[in-house]
Amino acid sequence: MSTPQHPGQPPQPEGTTAVAPQPDRHSRRAFLFKMSLLLNGAVGAVLAVPILGYILGPALKKNSSFDSWVSLGPLGDFPEGETRLVDYRNPVTTASDGETGNVACWVRRIQGKKFQVFAINCAHLGCPVRWFAQSHLFLCPCHGGAYYEDGSRASGPPERGLFQYRYTIARDHLLIEAGTLPTLSNEACNQKKPLVQIDPQAQSQAVAQADTQTRSSEWPA
Repeated sequence: MSTPQHPGQPPQPEGTTAVAPQPDRHSRRAFLFKMSLLLNGAVGAVLAVPILGYILGPALKKNSSFDSWVSLGPLGDFPEGETRLVDYRNPVTTASDGETGNVACWVRRIQGKKFQVFAINCAHLGCPVRWFAQSHLFLCPCHGGAYYEDGSRASGPPERGLFQYRYTIARDHLLIEAGTLPTLSNEACNQKKPLVQIDPQAQSQAVAQADTQTRSSEWPA
C-alpha cells in the first residue's frame, strides 16, 4: 500500500516511507542563547563601569588639579596676630565625595602679608589639633602633643612641628597650594635640599672614638 503524497511533495520511490517535515527546534534555542549572551554582556558592562572608574580615575584626572591654588578668603577675614580655622574644598575631589572633600586648616596672620597656614593634622599620628588662644598653643587631644603658635614643637610625642601649606597673596586674597597636602616628603621636595649619604664605617669609627674619649675622662675605680 503506497503512502498518499501531499501536493507539491516530490514523488517517493516505491517501498519507502515518507517522513513528515519537522519544525526547526534549533532556531528557538539559538535565539534564547543569543539573548542570554546579550543580557550577560549588558550586566557585565554595568558592573564594569564603576570598577573601571575606580581604577582609571586617578590616571584620568588632570595634573593641574594637583597644582591648584585655592582661595581661603580676603585678607580682611584674618586679623593680625590671630589664628583662625578655615575650611576649603580639596580640588582633587569630585562632587560625589560630599563633605569628605572639605579640608580644614589653621591660618595665622603674623603681620601685614606675612602668614602661616598649618595643616590641622598632628605630626604624630594625624589627629586634628585645636588652637587655644589663651595659652597660645596648638594641642592634640589624642596623645598630648603640643605646638607653639608658630607651629614648632613644644612637647609630647611629635618629633617635629606642624606641617605648613605654601601660600601666596593675589588680589587681596590668601591662596594656598591645596592640591598637594603638606607632608614630610613634600616639604623635602619643595626645599630641594641635597641628600647626604652616611658612611656606616665612618660613623662607627666616630662612635668608637667618642666612646674612647669618654672612658679616658672617667675617674679610675
